[in-house]
Amino acid sequence: MSISIENISLTVNKEIYLKDISLDFESGSTNIFLGRTLAGKTSLLRIMAGLDRPDQGRILVNGKDVTGVSVRKRNISMVYQQFINYPSFTIYENIASPLKISGMDKKKIDRQVRETAEMLHLESLLDRIPTELSGGQQQRCAIARALVKDSNLLLLDEPLVNLDYKLREELQIDLRDIFQQRGAIVVYTTTEPAEALKLGGNIVVLDEGRMLQTGVTSQVYHRPATIKVAEVFSDPPINLLHCSVDDSALKLGESLMIPLKGHLRSLSPGNYILGIRSNHLYLNSQNESNVQLNTIVELAEINGSETFIHVKYGTTKIVAQEVGVYSQKIDSKIMIYLDPANLFVFSESGSLILSPDNRSC
Repeated sequence: MSISIENISLTVNKEIYLKDISLDFESGSTNIFLGRTLAGKTSLLRIMAGLDRPDQGRILVNGKDVTGVSVRKRNISMVYQQFINYPSFTIYENIASPLKISGMDKKKIDRQVRETAEMLHLESLLDRIPTELSGGQQQRCAIARALVKDSNLLLLDEPLVNLDYKLREELQIDLRDIFQQRGAIVVYTTTEPAEALKLGGNIVVLDEGRMLQTGVTSQVYHRPATIKVAEVFSDPPINLLHCSVDDSALKLGESLMIPLKGHLRSLSPGNYILGIRSNHLYLNSQNESNVQLNTIVELAEINGSETFIHVKYGTTKIVAQEVGVYSQKIDSKIMIYLDPANLFVFSESGSLILSPDNRSC
């Protein structure tokens, strides 16, 4: 099975929801729509499902135009942010419901329900009703009901967003393995770069209804085509620092000079924008090549087992992400370290010039 999205656009009350989106999907592929809130992820998903119709463009399934075909006439399954289960049905009956509607034989229904329940660790809960389950278990039930149908197209709209961190992490791993076993086209929306990386597959980076970049998820993460892609595909957004280059060094701030070594060696003289992700800034030097930034603390934000340290370097605000819990006094002076090998280099217009994988762009 193949699905093609051709030049899809959607405007609501003169506001652009989607602008000229074209994509192709093949059976067995996992496809991640990554973008911030209001990026257009759900709008595109609903058009793919047949719930909404675009102003322009069309959806092709195996070359056939299905743009105006109702969702009831399509072989799709969809999972939403809020888990939706039949409250008076047992978990078994919830999972089995789409198969019963299709008129499937009872023995085959039983086999598929139990196989799907086992994949999602629900086999011991089949006789319970949804209110007897935790939120995570209820969402597993909703996902199982979508999976059991064995649809050609599986759409998941931020299905784990309302679960706690530990449950999300467990389900991300389970879902990645399940997706790899299926022959369906899977489309999964998320606002979280870490979730996109865990699920793998292919990615579509969206922002304000426009497609910024698409490709293999890990490759787009390591080689974002623009600053905007790097910002969307980093949490917190990638830190940006203006710099200049002469024949011998890269100048950062008033006086900090960084030798042109490694992937930076090919830089020509001129002005650039450096990008470095928060997890590549450190409170302690990691090796001899590390460069020291003298900064002033603005905020220490503790988030579980990590601390996000917001500092100011000159007039530029940056964020360092450290594993562990650290308290920092506001307005205190601290040193932040970076390894030049982790620097992205962008042009002043925002296009990628160099990435840390040692290849020019």
